[in-house]
Amino acid sequence: MKFYRYNTYKLMFLLTTVLAFTSCETDFDNPNAATSDQVFSSREGILAATTGMQELYSTTGLRYIIETPAITTREAGITTTFQNMIDLEDGGDIPNTNSNVIGLWTTMLRVIGIAEDISANAATIDIDPGTQSGLIAYANLYHAMSIGAMAQSYEQVIVATSEDNPPFVSRIEGFNTAITLLNEAKNTLAANPVSSEFEEEILRGQIDLENTLDAMLARFNLYAGNYDAAIAAAAEVDQSSTSVFSYDSQNLNPIWARVYQNGTPNFKPRDNFGLPDSFDIDENDGRTEFYLIPLDTLNLNQLPIEDLAGFFDEENGSESIPLYLPDEMNLIIAEANLRKASPDTGAAITALNLVLTDTDDVFGVNANLPEYVGDTSVNALLNEVYKNRRIELFLTGASLEDSRRFGRPEPTPSVQNFEEERNRNFYPYPNTERDNNTNTPADPAI
Repeated sequence: MKFYRYNTYKLMFLLTTVLAFTSCETDFDNPNAATSDQVFSSREGILAATTGMQELYSTTGLRYIIETPAITTREAGITTTFQNMIDLEDGGDIPNTNSNVIGLWTTMLRVIGIAEDISANAATIDIDPGTQSGLIAYANLYHAMSIGAMAQSYEQVIVATSEDNPPFVSRIEGFNTAITLLNEAKNTLAANPVSSEFEEEILRGQIDLENTLDAMLARFNLYAGNYDAAIAAAAEVDQSSTSVFSYDSQNLNPIWARVYQNGTPNFKPRDNFGLPDSFDIDENDGRTEFYLIPLDTLNLNQLPIEDLAGFFDEENGSESIPLYLPDEMNLIIAEANLRKASPDTGAAITALNLVLTDTDDVFGVNANLPEYVGDTSVNALLNEVYKNRRIELFLTGASLEDSRRFGRPEPTPSVQNFEEERNRNFYPYPNTERDNNTNTPADPAI
Protein backbone atom coordinates (compact mmCIF):
# COMPACT_ATOMS: atom_id res chain seq x y z
CA MET A 1 0.00 0.00 0.00
CA LYS A 2 1.37 3.39 -0.94
CA PHE A 3 2.08 6.02 1.66
CA TYR A 4 -1.32 7.46 2.60
CA ARG A 5 -0.34 11.12 2.38
CA TYR A 6 0.98 10.71 -1.17
CA ASN A 7 -1.92 8.63 -2.43
CA THR A 8 -4.73 10.71 -0.94
CA TYR A 9 -3.54 13.91 -2.57
CA LYS A 10 -2.79 12.13 -5.82
CA LEU A 11 -6.26 10.59 -6.06
CA MET A 12 -8.02 13.89 -5.31
CA PHE A 13 -5.84 15.69 -7.87
CA LEU A 14 -6.33 13.09 -10.56
CA LEU A 15 -10.08 12.87 -10.11
CA THR A 16 -10.40 16.63 -10.53
CA THR A 17 -8.24 16.52 -13.66
CA VAL A 18 -10.02 13.53 -15.18
CA LEU A 19 -13.47 15.01 -14.65
CA ALA A 20 -12.42 18.29 -16.28
CA PHE A 21 -10.71 16.48 -19.15
CA THR A 22 -13.57 14.10 -19.94
CA SER A 23 -16.67 16.14 -19.14
CA CYS A 24 -17.38 16.90 -22.79
CA GLU A 25 -16.58 13.44 -24.07
CA THR A 26 -17.79 10.79 -21.64
CA ASP A 27 -20.77 10.36 -19.32
CA PHE A 28 -20.03 8.55 -16.08
CA ASP A 29 -22.86 7.12 -13.97
CA ASN A 30 -21.18 8.36 -10.83
CA PRO A 31 -17.98 10.28 -11.53
CA ASN A 32 -17.44 11.25 -7.91
CA ALA A 33 -17.10 7.57 -7.01
CA ALA A 34 -14.16 6.96 -9.32
CA THR A 35 -11.17 5.19 -7.82
CA SER A 36 -7.48 5.52 -8.58
CA ASP A 37 -7.63 2.21 -10.48
CA GLN A 38 -10.46 3.54 -12.65
CA VAL A 39 -8.52 6.73 -13.39
CA PHE A 40 -5.67 4.68 -14.87
CA SER A 41 -7.77 2.05 -16.65
CA SER A 42 -8.94 4.11 -19.62
CA ARG A 43 -7.39 6.13 -22.40
CA GLU A 44 -9.16 9.29 -21.23
CA GLY A 45 -8.14 8.77 -17.62
CA ILE A 46 -4.45 8.18 -18.19
CA LEU A 47 -4.15 11.05 -20.66
CA ALA A 48 -5.88 13.32 -18.16
CA ALA A 49 -3.53 12.14 -15.43
CA THR A 50 -0.55 12.94 -17.64
CA THR A 51 -1.87 16.43 -18.35
CA GLY A 52 -2.47 16.89 -14.62
CA MET A 53 1.05 15.73 -13.78
CA GLN A 54 2.50 18.35 -16.12
CA GLU A 55 0.26 21.10 -14.72
CA LEU A 56 1.19 20.25 -11.12
CA TYR A 57 4.91 20.33 -11.92
CA SER A 58 4.79 23.46 -14.11
CA THR A 59 2.70 25.56 -11.70
CA THR A 60 3.01 24.61 -8.03
CA GLY A 61 6.23 22.67 -8.53
CA LEU A 62 8.07 25.26 -10.58
CA ARG A 63 7.19 27.98 -8.11
CA TYR A 64 9.10 26.16 -5.37
CA ILE A 65 11.89 24.94 -7.66
CA ILE A 66 12.71 28.50 -8.75
CA GLU A 67 11.71 30.69 -5.80
CA THR A 68 13.20 28.75 -2.90
CA PRO A 69 16.88 28.59 -3.97
CA ALA A 70 16.62 32.07 -5.51
CA ILE A 71 16.14 33.59 -2.05
CA THR A 72 18.80 31.36 -0.49
CA THR A 73 21.47 32.29 -3.07
CA ARG A 74 20.61 36.01 -3.29
CA GLU A 75 19.21 35.84 -6.82
CA ALA A 76 16.14 37.49 -5.31
CA GLY A 77 15.28 39.62 -2.28
CA ILE A 78 12.01 39.36 -0.39
CA THR A 79 9.43 42.15 -0.52
CA THR A 80 6.89 40.68 1.89
CA THR A 81 6.51 40.01 5.60
CA PHE A 82 5.34 36.42 5.14
CA GLN A 83 7.31 34.32 7.61
CA ASN A 84 8.28 31.61 5.12
CA MET A 85 10.01 34.21 2.94
CA ILE A 86 11.65 35.89 5.93
CA ASP A 87 12.99 32.50 7.02
CA LEU A 88 14.50 31.90 3.58
CA GLU A 89 16.20 35.29 3.38
CA ASP A 90 17.48 35.10 6.97
CA GLY A 91 18.84 31.58 6.37
CA GLY A 92 20.57 29.78 9.19
CA ASP A 93 18.21 27.70 11.30
CA ILE A 94 15.25 27.42 8.90
CA PRO A 95 12.34 25.64 10.62
CA ASN A 96 11.10 22.29 9.33
CA THR A 97 7.66 23.87 9.08
CA ASN A 98 8.73 26.44 6.47
CA SER A 99 6.10 26.28 3.73
CA ASN A 100 8.65 26.52 0.91
CA VAL A 101 10.72 23.68 2.35
CA ILE A 102 7.55 21.60 2.70
CA GLY A 103 6.11 22.67 -0.66
CA LEU A 104 9.20 21.80 -2.68
CA TRP A 105 9.53 18.37 -1.08
CA THR A 106 5.88 17.31 -1.10
CA THR A 107 5.07 18.60 -4.59
CA MET A 108 7.96 16.67 -6.09
CA LEU A 109 6.85 13.51 -4.28
CA ARG A 110 3.31 14.00 -5.59
CA VAL A 111 4.60 14.28 -9.15
CA ILE A 112 6.73 11.17 -8.63
CA GLY A 113 3.70 9.24 -7.39
CA ILE A 114 1.60 10.21 -10.41
CA ALA A 115 4.48 9.41 -12.78
CA GLU A 116 4.88 5.97 -11.20
CA ASP A 117 1.20 5.19 -11.74
CA ILE A 118 1.23 6.41 -15.34
CA SER A 119 4.27 4.31 -16.15
CA ALA A 120 2.89 1.21 -14.40
CA ASN A 121 -0.55 1.39 -16.03
CA ALA A 122 0.21 2.59 -19.57
CA ALA A 123 1.06 -0.94 -20.72
CA THR A 124 -2.26 -2.32 -19.45
CA ILE A 125 -4.53 -0.09 -21.55
CA ASP A 126 -5.59 -0.79 -25.14
CA ILE A 127 -3.99 2.23 -26.81
CA ASP A 128 -1.70 2.93 -29.74
CA PRO A 129 1.85 1.63 -29.10
CA GLY A 130 3.23 5.11 -29.82
CA THR A 131 0.85 6.61 -27.27
CA GLN A 132 1.88 3.98 -24.75
CA SER A 133 5.57 4.67 -25.28
CA GLY A 134 4.96 8.41 -25.09
CA LEU A 135 3.15 8.04 -21.77
CA ILE A 136 5.92 5.91 -20.26
CA ALA A 137 8.71 8.18 -21.52
CA TYR A 138 6.90 11.32 -20.38
CA ALA A 139 6.23 9.87 -16.95
CA ASN A 140 9.92 8.95 -16.67
CA LEU A 141 10.88 12.52 -17.62
CA TYR A 142 8.80 14.04 -14.83
CA HIS A 143 9.89 11.38 -12.38
CA ALA A 144 13.51 12.22 -13.20
CA MET A 145 13.04 16.00 -13.09
CA SER A 146 11.32 15.74 -9.71
CA ILE A 147 14.12 13.63 -8.22
CA GLY A 148 16.62 16.08 -9.70
CA ALA A 149 14.85 19.07 -8.18
CA MET A 150 14.90 17.45 -4.74
CA ALA A 151 18.55 16.39 -5.07
CA GLN A 152 19.55 20.00 -5.74
CA SER A 153 18.04 21.12 -2.45
CA TYR A 154 18.31 18.23 0.04
CA GLU A 155 21.25 16.08 1.10
CA GLN A 156 19.24 12.87 0.75
CA VAL A 157 16.09 12.17 -1.26
CA ILE A 158 13.31 9.69 -1.86
CA VAL A 159 13.22 8.29 -5.41
CA ALA A 160 10.04 6.15 -5.22
CA THR A 161 6.81 6.47 -3.25
CA SER A 162 5.42 2.94 -3.60
CA GLU A 163 6.01 1.70 -0.05
CA ASP A 164 5.47 2.73 3.54
CA ASN A 165 8.48 4.45 5.10
CA PRO A 166 10.27 4.82 1.75
CA PRO A 167 14.06 4.78 2.10
CA PHE A 168 16.28 7.80 1.54
CA VAL A 169 19.28 7.73 -0.81
CA SER A 170 22.18 10.14 -1.27
CA ARG A 171 21.58 13.05 -3.62
CA ILE A 172 24.18 11.64 -6.04
CA GLU A 173 22.31 8.34 -6.11
CA GLY A 174 19.21 10.41 -6.74
CA PHE A 175 20.78 12.05 -9.78
CA ASN A 176 21.94 8.66 -11.06
CA THR A 177 18.41 7.25 -10.59
CA ALA A 178 17.09 10.18 -12.63
CA ILE A 179 19.67 9.40 -15.32
CA THR A 180 18.51 5.76 -15.43
CA LEU A 181 14.90 6.88 -15.85
CA LEU A 182 15.84 9.23 -18.68
CA ASN A 183 17.84 6.56 -20.50
CA GLU A 184 14.91 4.15 -20.13
CA ALA A 185 12.67 6.81 -21.66
CA LYS A 186 15.02 7.21 -24.64
CA ASN A 187 15.08 3.43 -25.17
CA THR A 188 11.29 3.31 -25.00
CA LEU A 189 10.97 5.98 -27.68
CA ALA A 190 13.60 4.31 -29.85
CA ALA A 191 11.51 1.15 -29.86
CA ASN A 192 8.21 2.98 -30.47
CA PRO A 193 8.28 6.66 -31.49
CA VAL A 194 5.45 8.74 -30.07
CA SER A 195 2.13 8.65 -31.93
CA SER A 196 0.38 11.62 -33.49
CA GLU A 197 -2.27 11.12 -30.80
CA PHE A 198 0.31 11.66 -28.04
CA GLU A 199 1.75 14.66 -29.87
CA GLU A 200 -1.67 16.28 -30.17
CA GLU A 201 -3.07 15.39 -26.75
CA ILE A 202 0.00 15.86 -24.53
CA LEU A 203 2.98 17.51 -26.23
CA ARG A 204 0.79 19.94 -28.25
CA GLY A 205 3.71 21.35 -30.20
CA GLN A 206 5.21 22.81 -27.02
CA ILE A 207 7.47 20.00 -25.76
CA ASP A 208 10.22 18.44 -27.86
CA LEU A 209 10.42 15.23 -25.87
CA GLU A 210 13.58 13.75 -27.39
CA ASN A 211 15.61 16.93 -27.00
CA THR A 212 14.30 17.49 -23.48
CA LEU A 213 15.40 14.00 -22.44
CA ASP A 214 18.91 14.71 -23.74
CA ALA A 215 18.99 18.13 -22.04
CA MET A 216 18.05 16.60 -18.68
CA LEU A 217 20.60 13.83 -19.18
CA ALA A 218 23.25 16.49 -19.75
CA ARG A 219 22.16 18.43 -16.65
CA PHE A 220 21.97 15.52 -14.24
CA ASN A 221 25.11 13.80 -15.52
CA LEU A 222 26.98 17.05 -14.85
CA TYR A 223 25.54 17.25 -11.33
CA ALA A 224 26.43 13.60 -10.70
CA GLY A 225 30.01 14.07 -11.91
CA ASN A 226 29.61 11.96 -15.07
CA TYR A 227 31.43 14.44 -17.25
CA ASP A 228 31.88 12.54 -20.51
CA ALA A 229 28.22 11.49 -20.43
CA ALA A 230 27.20 15.10 -19.77
CA ILE A 231 29.19 16.33 -22.76
CA ALA A 232 27.77 13.62 -25.03
CA ALA A 233 24.17 14.33 -24.01
CA ALA A 234 24.54 18.10 -24.33
CA ALA A 235 25.99 17.68 -27.82
CA GLU A 236 22.87 15.72 -28.84
CA VAL A 237 20.51 18.61 -28.08
CA ASP A 238 19.29 20.58 -31.10
CA GLN A 239 19.73 24.14 -29.89
CA SER A 240 17.22 25.48 -32.41
CA SER A 241 14.49 23.40 -30.78
CA THR A 242 12.38 24.56 -27.84
CA SER A 243 10.41 23.00 -25.00
CA VAL A 244 8.24 25.26 -22.88
CA PHE A 245 5.63 25.17 -20.17
CA SER A 246 2.71 27.29 -21.34
CA TYR A 247 0.30 29.21 -19.13
CA ASP A 248 -3.12 30.85 -19.32
CA SER A 249 -5.66 32.61 -17.09
CA GLN A 250 -6.44 29.34 -15.27
CA ASN A 251 -2.82 28.23 -14.87
CA LEU A 252 -0.67 31.30 -14.37
CA ASN A 253 3.07 31.57 -14.82
CA PRO A 254 4.01 30.79 -11.20
CA ILE A 255 6.86 33.31 -10.93
CA TRP A 256 4.78 36.09 -12.47
CA ALA A 257 2.11 35.28 -9.89
CA ARG A 258 4.65 35.70 -7.08
CA VAL A 259 6.14 38.95 -8.43
CA TYR A 260 3.39 40.82 -10.26
CA GLN A 261 -0.07 39.44 -9.45
CA ASN A 262 -2.28 41.90 -7.55
CA GLY A 263 0.62 44.34 -7.27
CA THR A 264 1.89 42.68 -4.07
CA PRO A 265 5.22 41.03 -4.89
CA ASN A 266 6.72 38.37 -2.66
CA PHE A 267 10.20 38.96 -4.04
CA LYS A 268 12.14 40.85 -6.70
CA PRO A 269 15.47 40.08 -8.40
CA ARG A 270 18.68 41.30 -6.80
CA ASP A 271 21.13 43.63 -8.51
CA ASN A 272 23.94 41.97 -10.45
CA PHE A 273 21.98 38.69 -10.56
CA GLY A 274 22.83 38.27 -6.89
CA LEU A 275 26.53 37.93 -7.65
CA PRO A 276 29.11 39.70 -5.45
CA ASP A 277 30.87 42.73 -6.88
CA SER A 278 33.99 40.63 -7.52
CA PHE A 279 32.17 39.21 -10.54
CA ASP A 280 32.34 42.09 -12.96
CA ILE A 281 29.41 41.91 -15.39
CA ASP A 282 30.03 43.63 -18.70
CA GLU A 283 27.70 46.64 -18.99
CA ASN A 284 27.01 45.59 -22.58
CA ASP A 285 25.84 42.09 -21.66
CA GLY A 286 22.45 41.76 -23.35
CA ARG A 287 21.23 39.29 -20.78
CA THR A 288 21.03 42.03 -18.13
CA GLU A 289 18.42 43.91 -20.12
CA PHE A 290 16.65 40.65 -20.96
CA TYR A 291 16.12 39.67 -17.32
CA LEU A 292 16.26 42.89 -15.26
CA ILE A 293 14.48 46.24 -15.26
CA PRO A 294 16.35 48.97 -13.32
CA LEU A 295 14.51 49.94 -10.14
CA ASP A 296 17.12 51.60 -7.88
CA THR A 297 15.47 50.63 -4.61
CA LEU A 298 16.03 48.40 -1.56
CA ASN A 299 14.02 45.57 -0.07
CA LEU A 300 13.03 45.12 3.58
CA ASN A 301 16.58 44.11 4.56
CA GLN A 302 18.18 46.97 2.63
CA LEU A 303 19.26 44.76 -0.26
CA PRO A 304 19.29 46.36 -3.73
CA ILE A 305 16.57 44.95 -5.97
CA GLU A 306 15.33 45.35 -9.54
CA ASP A 307 12.12 44.64 -11.42
CA LEU A 308 11.82 41.33 -13.26
CA ALA A 309 11.59 40.78 -17.01
CA GLY A 310 12.68 37.71 -18.99
CA PHE A 311 10.14 34.90 -18.95
CA PHE A 312 8.08 36.43 -16.17
CA ASP A 313 6.79 39.89 -17.10
CA GLU A 314 3.79 39.30 -19.38
CA GLU A 315 0.94 41.44 -18.05
CA ASN A 316 -1.58 38.59 -17.83
CA GLY A 317 0.76 35.92 -16.45
CA SER A 318 0.64 33.78 -19.59
CA GLU A 319 4.30 33.91 -20.64
CA SER A 320 5.89 30.51 -21.27
CA ILE A 321 8.86 29.21 -19.25
CA PRO A 322 11.47 27.03 -21.01
CA LEU A 323 12.24 23.59 -19.58
CA TYR A 324 15.87 24.33 -20.42
CA LEU A 325 17.82 27.03 -22.26
CA PRO A 326 19.95 26.15 -25.30
CA ASP A 327 23.09 27.79 -23.93
CA GLU A 328 22.84 25.68 -20.79
CA MET A 329 24.13 22.90 -23.04
CA ASN A 330 27.18 24.95 -24.03
CA LEU A 331 27.86 25.83 -20.41
CA ILE A 332 27.59 22.14 -19.46
CA ILE A 333 30.10 21.24 -22.18
CA ALA A 334 32.45 23.99 -20.98
CA GLU A 335 32.25 23.00 -17.30
CA ALA A 336 32.46 19.25 -17.87
CA ASN A 337 35.57 19.68 -20.00
CA LEU A 338 37.19 21.64 -17.18
CA ARG A 339 36.25 19.08 -14.51
CA LYS A 340 37.42 15.96 -16.35
CA ALA A 341 40.44 14.13 -15.01
CA SER A 342 42.39 15.59 -17.95
CA PRO A 343 40.85 19.05 -18.45
CA ASP A 344 40.40 20.30 -22.02
CA THR A 345 40.58 24.08 -21.72
CA GLY A 346 40.42 24.54 -25.48
CA ALA A 347 37.08 22.75 -25.76
CA ALA A 348 35.83 24.66 -22.72
CA ILE A 349 36.72 28.04 -24.21
CA THR A 350 35.10 27.10 -27.52
CA ALA A 351 31.85 26.21 -25.75
CA LEU A 352 32.02 29.29 -23.52
CA ASN A 353 32.48 31.55 -26.54
CA LEU A 354 29.27 30.18 -28.06
CA VAL A 355 27.49 31.59 -25.02
CA LEU A 356 29.33 34.91 -24.90
CA THR A 357 28.95 35.72 -28.59
CA ASP A 358 25.38 34.51 -28.93
CA THR A 359 23.14 36.87 -30.92
CA ASP A 360 20.44 34.51 -32.19
CA ASP A 361 19.29 32.50 -29.18
CA VAL A 362 15.90 30.98 -29.88
CA PHE A 363 14.50 32.60 -26.71
CA GLY A 364 16.36 35.89 -27.13
CA VAL A 365 18.77 35.31 -24.22
CA ASN A 366 21.75 36.85 -26.02
CA ALA A 367 24.95 38.01 -24.30
CA ASN A 368 26.19 39.57 -27.57
CA LEU A 369 29.72 39.99 -26.18
CA PRO A 370 33.24 39.47 -27.57
CA GLU A 371 35.00 36.12 -27.15
CA TYR A 372 36.75 35.30 -23.89
CA VAL A 373 40.28 36.72 -23.64
CA GLY A 374 41.06 36.29 -19.93
CA ASP A 375 43.12 33.87 -17.87
CA THR A 376 42.96 30.38 -19.40
CA SER A 377 43.75 28.41 -16.23
CA VAL A 378 41.15 25.85 -15.18
CA ASN A 379 40.20 27.82 -12.03
CA ALA A 380 39.79 31.09 -13.92
CA LEU A 381 37.69 29.42 -16.58
CA LEU A 382 35.50 27.74 -13.95
CA ASN A 383 34.86 31.18 -12.43
CA GLU A 384 33.84 32.46 -15.84
CA VAL A 385 31.53 29.52 -16.38
CA TYR A 386 29.97 30.07 -12.96
CA LYS A 387 29.37 33.75 -13.67
CA ASN A 388 27.74 32.93 -16.98
CA ARG A 389 25.58 30.20 -15.48
CA ARG A 390 24.28 32.67 -12.88
CA ILE A 391 23.45 35.18 -15.62
CA GLU A 392 22.27 32.87 -18.41
CA LEU A 393 20.30 30.52 -16.14
CA PHE A 394 18.85 33.24 -13.93
CA LEU A 395 15.78 32.04 -11.99
CA THR A 396 15.84 28.52 -13.37
CA GLY A 397 16.40 26.80 -10.02
CA ALA A 398 20.07 26.02 -10.65
CA SER A 399 21.70 28.60 -8.36
CA LEU A 400 21.99 26.59 -5.12
CA GLU A 401 23.39 23.53 -6.88
CA ASP A 402 25.84 25.77 -8.73
CA SER A 403 26.93 27.69 -5.63
CA ARG A 404 27.91 24.48 -3.85
CA ARG A 405 29.42 22.77 -6.89
CA PHE A 406 31.67 25.71 -7.72
CA GLY A 407 32.88 25.90 -4.13
CA ARG A 408 31.53 29.36 -3.40
CA PRO A 409 32.00 30.55 0.23
CA GLU A 410 30.21 28.51 2.88
CA PRO A 411 27.44 30.17 4.91
CA THR A 412 28.06 30.92 8.57
CA PRO A 413 25.77 28.88 10.85
CA SER A 414 23.32 30.85 13.00
CA VAL A 415 24.66 34.21 11.80
CA GLN A 416 22.44 36.57 9.82
CA ASN A 417 24.63 38.05 7.09
CA PHE A 418 22.95 39.26 3.94
CA GLU A 419 26.31 39.71 2.25
CA GLU A 420 26.92 35.94 2.18
CA GLU A 421 26.52 34.43 -1.29
CA ARG A 422 24.22 31.72 0.08
CA ASN A 423 22.77 31.25 3.53
CA ARG A 424 22.20 27.47 3.45
CA ASN A 425 23.94 24.48 1.89
CA PHE A 426 20.85 22.24 2.04
CA TYR A 427 17.36 22.56 3.44
CA PRO A 428 16.06 20.68 6.47
CA TYR A 429 13.61 17.84 5.88
CA PRO A 430 9.96 18.88 6.23
CA ASN A 431 8.20 18.00 9.45
CA THR A 432 5.49 16.36 7.32
CA GLU A 433 8.06 13.78 6.22
CA ARG A 434 9.70 13.32 9.59
CA ASP A 435 6.34 12.80 11.32
CA ASN A 436 5.39 10.01 8.89
CA ASN A 437 8.63 8.35 7.82
CA THR A 438 10.99 6.79 10.35
CA ASN A 439 13.75 6.72 7.72
CA THR A 440 14.02 10.52 7.63
CA PRO A 441 17.68 11.49 8.25
CA ALA A 442 18.93 14.11 10.66
CA ASP A 443 18.74 17.65 9.30
CA PRO A 444 21.92 19.19 7.89
CA ALA A 445 23.54 21.76 10.20
CA ILE A 446 23.40 24.49 7.57
